[in-house]
Amino acid sequence: MKFKIAVLPGDGIGPEVLDEGIKVLEAVGKRFGHSFELTRGLIGGVAIDAEGTALSDDTLEMCKTKDAVLFGAVGDPRYDDPQAKVHPEDGLLAIRKGLGLFANLRPVKLYPELVNATPLKPEIVKGTDFIVVRELTGGLYFGRPKRQWTTSKGRRAVDSMAYSEQEIERIVRVGFELARKRRKKLTSVDKANVLQSSRLWRQVTIEVSREYPDVQLDHMLVDTASMRFIQSPTSFDVVVTENTFGDILTDEASTLTGSMGMMPSASLAGIPREGQRVMGFYEPIHGSAPKRANQNLANPIATILSVAMMFRYSLALEKEAETIEAAVAETLKEGYRTYDILSEGCIKVGTREMGDVIASKIKKGI
Repeated sequence: MKFKIAVLPGDGIGPEVLDEGIKVLEAVGKRFGHSFELTRGLIGGVAIDAEGTALSDDTLEMCKTKDAVLFGAVGDPRYDDPQAKVHPEDGLLAIRKGLGLFANLRPVKLYPELVNATPLKPEIVKGTDFIVVRELTGGLYFGRPKRQWTTSKGRRAVDSMAYSEQEIERIVRVGFELARKRRKKLTSVDKANVLQSSRLWRQVTIEVSREYPDVQLDHMLVDTASMRFIQSPTSFDVVVTENTFGDILTDEASTLTGSMGMMPSASLAGIPREGQRVMGFYEPIHGSAPKRANQNLANPIATILSVAMMFRYSLALEKEAETIEAAVAETLKEGYRTYDILSEGCIKVGTREMGDVIASKIKKGI
């Protein structure tokens, strides 16, 4: 089969980790007889430099014609000034909105070999394996009004957390569908004790739950969830929450996996159902880490696992996805580590070497 993939390397370590993701993509293609037409585009700081905008209309339109989008990272300290008219991160928000990517899936899985790579007690984190479903196109990041202004009493600013019934219903349904395929437990995270948007969130979630009687539904306030992620991470199966809460919670959850370099993500434009293809945008959750760029240091595993998610959701090729995941697991078992997950007695490798090892296992049929 032939697939069309948009490739947006972005800034910092983005191009480096994405190169390793493509290396693995091509290894899967050779093994299973697939071919890929890769079209590259600019996003983030490099796009501002070349095109004056963090995401051009042409790049967005190009992405709309593809089966999926592979993305590296955005962020450049040259644009850190809050008063700058354009920021690299604007491109990421624009492509999420432009492609209708409302559902962000972030798996939180601790591989047994990395149990000592986390700062938490092994008996607490061992067996951690859950997925966070984050609403991606609503809430504080997109709500209106959103502005900053000056009054006679000084400067003021406002951001609005706004959600419609329809936005909540579709993201919650993604959570229920995933939970049905896993351990049949869904935790909905909100702040219903103080926020009206969260009260609507909880109401709609309860209504949708009636269609999924086989899935256990729990409600949890976001502050409680932030504690439980650390105190009892193995108690979670699927977690669904709004945009800002999900952003913060999943960065916290990276502590459970040993490193942000171990956490992939998929942003989808539809509800994932078995055997059906859905447009998706695939990226590691880490940032551009400009101080690590061009040094062959960055951990590419999050990007490689994002490629696996692409095979699962956008290409509907489960066996290929599982093959990538098995190659990653075997590589970790053999002791290969990048600097961020390195422990005594392991084999330290760089970005390219880690990609080489995983790709070779796929080619050999591991």
